[in-house]
Amino acid sequence: MDLGKPVISPPLDPGFLPASVWIRDYNSMIKKSGATVPFRIALQQPNGSTVVQSGELLPDEHPRAELNFMHVERLLKFMLWSGGGSRWFWQGPQSIGERLRQRFSSHPCGSFDSDFMFKVYQEPFSGTITDEVPEARGLASPLGRNLEGCRIGFDLGGSDRKVAAVIDGEVVFSEETPWDPYHQTDTEYHRAGIMDSIEKAKAHLPLLDAVGGSSAGVFVDNRPRVASLFRGVSDSDFTEKISSMFIDLGKELEVPLSIINDGEVTALAASMSLEKNAVLGIAMGTSEATGYVDTQGGVTSWLNELAFAPVDYSPNAPADEWSGDIGCGVQYFSQQALGRLIPKTSLSVDSNLGLPEKLECVQEFMAKGNEQAASIYRTIGIYLGYGVAHYASFYDLSHALILGRVTSGEGGTIILEEAKKALAMEFPNLNETITFHQPDEKNKRHGQAIAAASLPALT
Repeated sequence: MDLGKPVISPPLDPGFLPASVWIRDYNSMIKKSGATVPFRIALQQPNGSTVVQSGELLPDEHPRAELNFMHVERLLKFMLWSGGGSRWFWQGPQSIGERLRQRFSSHPCGSFDSDFMFKVYQEPFSGTITDEVPEARGLASPLGRNLEGCRIGFDLGGSDRKVAAVIDGEVVFSEETPWDPYHQTDTEYHRAGIMDSIEKAKAHLPLLDAVGGSSAGVFVDNRPRVASLFRGVSDSDFTEKISSMFIDLGKELEVPLSIINDGEVTALAASMSLEKNAVLGIAMGTSEATGYVDTQGGVTSWLNELAFAPVDYSPNAPADEWSGDIGCGVQYFSQQALGRLIPKTSLSVDSNLGLPEKLECVQEFMAKGNEQAASIYRTIGIYLGYGVAHYASFYDLSHALILGRVTSGEGGTIILEEAKKALAMEFPNLNETITFHQPDEKNKRHGQAIAAASLPALT
């Protein structure tokens, strides 16, 4: 039995083995085996927030028992990047627990994960093999939705930064400025760029009451812990200048300033515009930014960095350039996905162009009705249908808002059509409970900025 083969195969990626289908096939194999081995795995943050997954494994004597470790390792990998945590607990076969420890201590991809979690939670990443794992514990809090007063909202992306001036929830000015922060070693480049956008927006307000922002990366109490935007900055400069930069900017501006992960603001913007909860926002930009608003409208303490979470179990899946791991979301739901797929078509696109320019070229081909360009969007759409099915096994999910540059224009329509088709054909039960959305033009232009601007409460 070949595990993970989808009913609908992406036209430009016939080897795609969606995690959602692979896990379903694996569990079916377990049921047919007649003998199962139970397991539970928990992941905990220092604040006590705990996510738990349980299931069954094949018995050791099964001819395909070697799949057990792959299943558990990919599961914990997903838990790491969705829930986040610094302590994992394993209740199951001792040998698998020991292999997990080895994975996170000596394998390059596992070491990346453990080092990242150490930076985020500022305690050593550790694993415990036990007879009883901690119980699940969710922590969520209301966030944003403060619209009164004169506010500025900004969003820092990998290829541009956006800013808007907002008065009582209405945008009176907005601007998008290209920049290239990834490999800049001088911290002043980042600070000057952010202040430039803020000052331009401030000029359109009679006064300034608050500033809110979103950015790729992990933020705790307005301090970036790990952020790809600052990957070119040395560790010492990051600690001395970047860590407190947004706190310092708030003091300089003499107003409340809050900044959180861009995925969380995406989900908050979706919840605000849809007036719905249980929302997962997926922004296909330079990377994949995701965020979640729970069933009560709160934002959890989860990490939600699904760019690093595996969605493809093919051994030949593409590798993420940062973590080195294969099959992770960034290669399927971003400009990187589009750039990766272009060479699989006959489109004439200069390989030396940057990702935003490549996207523009594909959009131009799409506007002319080019079938090769359409095949890129169909492929991403099929990825999305199967990816959302996988996400739904971790999130209590009723609404998926899909946005970002990759989803602009006719290509975005194709992406959603194919995603809905894949979900309906492969997971009809989920298709009845999950609704896909795209922001309307107003929210596409300003929704993120308004949500970001709403973050600080006025004192």
